[in-house]
Amino acid sequence: MNRQEVEEALNTDLSSGLTSDNAKKRLNQYGYNELEEGEKQSALLLFFSQFKDFMVLVLLAATFISGLLGEYIDAIAIIAIVIVNGVLGFFQERKAEKSLHALKELSAPQVHVLRDGSWMKVSSKEIVPGDVLKFTSGDRIGADVRVIDSKSLEIEESALTGESLPVQKSVNPLNNENPGIGDMENMAFMGTMVTRGSGAGVVIGTGMKTAMGQIADLLQSAETMITPLQRRLEQLGKILIVTALILTALVVVMGVLQGNELYTMFLAGVSLAVAAIPEGLPAIVTVALSLGVQRMIKQNAIVRKLPAVETLGCASVICSDKTGTLTQNEMTVTHLWSGGKTWTVDGVGYEPRGSFYKEEAAIELSVEKALQQMLMFGMLCNHAELIEKKKEYVIDGDPTEGALLVSAMKAGYNREQLLSQFEIVHEFPFDSTRKMMTVIVKDQSGKRFVVTKGAPDVLLGKSTAILWDERKKWLDRETIEGVQSAINQLASQALRTIAFGYKEISPQTVILNETEVEKELTLIGLQGMIDPPRPEVRKAVKECKEAGIKTVMITGDHVITAKAIAKQLGILSHQSKVLEGSELSNMSVEELEEVVEDVSVFARVSPEHKLKIVKAWQNRGHIVAMTGDGVNDAPAIKAADIGVAMGITGTDVAKEASALVLLDDNFATIKAAIKEGRNIYENIRKFIRYLLASNVGEILVMLFAMILALPLPLVPIQILWVNLVTDGLPAMALGLDQPEGDVMKRNPRSPREGVFARGLGWKVVTRGFLIGIVTLLAFMIAYQQNPSHLEYAQTVAFATLVLAQLIHVFDCRSEKSILARNPFGNKYLVGSVILSQLMVLAVIYYPPLQPIFHTVPIKAFDWLVITGLAAIPTFLLAGSFLLRKTK
Repeated sequence: MNRQEVEEALNTDLSSGLTSDNAKKRLNQYGYNELEEGEKQSALLLFFSQFKDFMVLVLLAATFISGLLGEYIDAIAIIAIVIVNGVLGFFQERKAEKSLHALKELSAPQVHVLRDGSWMKVSSKEIVPGDVLKFTSGDRIGADVRVIDSKSLEIEESALTGESLPVQKSVNPLNNENPGIGDMENMAFMGTMVTRGSGAGVVIGTGMKTAMGQIADLLQSAETMITPLQRRLEQLGKILIVTALILTALVVVMGVLQGNELYTMFLAGVSLAVAAIPEGLPAIVTVALSLGVQRMIKQNAIVRKLPAVETLGCASVICSDKTGTLTQNEMTVTHLWSGGKTWTVDGVGYEPRGSFYKEEAAIELSVEKALQQMLMFGMLCNHAELIEKKKEYVIDGDPTEGALLVSAMKAGYNREQLLSQFEIVHEFPFDSTRKMMTVIVKDQSGKRFVVTKGAPDVLLGKSTAILWDERKKWLDRETIEGVQSAINQLASQALRTIAFGYKEISPQTVILNETEVEKELTLIGLQGMIDPPRPEVRKAVKECKEAGIKTVMITGDHVITAKAIAKQLGILSHQSKVLEGSELSNMSVEELEEVVEDVSVFARVSPEHKLKIVKAWQNRGHIVAMTGDGVNDAPAIKAADIGVAMGITGTDVAKEASALVLLDDNFATIKAAIKEGRNIYENIRKFIRYLLASNVGEILVMLFAMILALPLPLVPIQILWVNLVTDGLPAMALGLDQPEGDVMKRNPRSPREGVFARGLGWKVVTRGFLIGIVTLLAFMIAYQQNPSHLEYAQTVAFATLVLAQLIHVFDCRSEKSILARNPFGNKYLVGSVILSQLMVLAVIYYPPLQPIFHTVPIKAFDWLVITGLAAIPTFLLAGSFLLRKTK
């Protein structure tokens, strides 16, 4: 089918696209452009999955035995606690599931679609048959499309055909009536990747009606990623199960030998086993990670791979692109040079109004032919679009091209009028290896011209002549030095500089490839554009330095430009060095490894160099975050410990290789993500410390009682209540804690650091030991006062245990001491502690609950004793902290 037949068959307009109303109707008709996924786990199945945990099954067995023995109150109480725990676990997992789904929605690819005559970005799932799409190198094709425009378009189709070599695409109808997918040169298929050039196409199939949809049942679904910490906690859980079974057996045997009933000791053993294993820990870790990911989204960072959350806290080097990440990426041409003359142009941002000056005097553009030609070529060799939104101008496309477009518009050029005079007959798109872009245009008289823009040093090397005083002059050594001087002068002002060249070719010239075309050019001149540093980046670089993180600038710009920006941002010091791409090319990874610690700026770098830079830093033992946006950046992004892709300028290839996507392309967002990553890990350590110390206390109070031949200080149902209900809420609130003030003053954490590193294991044991001791002491005091009233002593022990844990939770907010930060700074923690204490008071004072939990009301005076004892574990250690601090 030819272009017109395609247009008629799909009932669309290839020049203006579908209308918004038509697109909505078609979306209702065809549905979302998505591949069907396997059946999702229903809410009911998710709820019942909460009861297949080993310890829950043990509790259910205990419930069954209690029922058989006629202990119906115990059986009902245990089953109620298990259900409450199941409900809490269900909501935790549901929340985590929803967070991950929202994350998937946010990271869904965007496509350029033509609607109502204008190009716009929409989610790929919203495109419909008849939509017109445009795509460029690095984009993933969002649906099956018939190609209607191709500029050196090549697409890699290995996802469908298994063939890794890219396929060149054309707009011509096929001769074969039944071609295979690999032979459809005028088709681009969903899920394939543009590796070179650019093009446009009209959507003919979406969702399951695509070639990819037909083989969807063969596709593997994404695996759930487990972080290293989660894996270590799984191993810890197995160790604790074995420990719990040994301790349980010991307590049961000792209790029976001391004359306690077998049933009572069986329940006590089960309760202790439950206490020894913090079964809520995996769920709380998952929720903490998902909540942290949500907080990162609010700070414009999308975590694509969950293990990156942990790795962020270990980052010791950030290798950052300059343009758009360290700078604002809002280019404005301020200086122009041609043939020994320099002009300036005023105006701010992308507003297409401004005047041209020479030595501060306004000029008449009509007399500056070379300047006119350079501005005109800057508009022809350009894909950017200027859009006015709410009286503000924005660029759709590359910001550098946007600046060139605006500078031409300031001179009065109009793209539509220009394209009516010059027809673009061929294009060689920009790529980061050549550092150039070329179009071949034909004027109204039939003459053909090669128009090239690119890096000044590269284009100068491709030129044999120059326009000087508006006359063509052969390049000699003196002229080349004059051009180099102009390039250096612009670069020293931190201007990004683009050079322009051209040549006339015969209409009969056979266009083979860019190598044949991009040579023997005539250099027209230079346009220098300012890209101001982001105001927040200097502070972010300083904070990274304080956190033991080195910031390294990587740029394709001129070395003088790179140095100027790096000094402004505090990246380049007097001691640090600058390496250029030409030097990198001649160095092995091992040679670079020897000097990399001293280098803060890499200039004139190609994407291929980035992989070498990553490897050199990693070989020095560093955890590296590497930013990138292009197709060729993907290997370095993937090789880095934390691959970071740009959300605005990044290609789909770069995003898919990354672990982190910056929605605002801002370096400060990387710093914020690292801070959040550190905080998430620290919060996980906090609730591990809290839960395990609490569990140690529960085990020790029972074990010591057995050793001292005392009655059981806690009845099984009380232990279950504390472990499954009371502990969970404060632990969850710790996961929402704000970072400590010095979290970005510490050196990066080693990725090999264990869960109990930095004294955490010691804190768990000492706090747990003291909680167990004061609980047992409270029991002994109450029991000694009235040995005949065992339930009263057990209630006092129960209240002491809970209160000691609830005071201890505030101590867990700091690595140092409860005195190191405001204990009430976490409103969620304060609320959860109050709620937990109210629940305990209900169990003690609400008559219907008393027989279930074997509690009786406690006298007011005894609460003073309970409170005093409960405060000892936390404040005794706080006192020792103060003593160490004063010495």
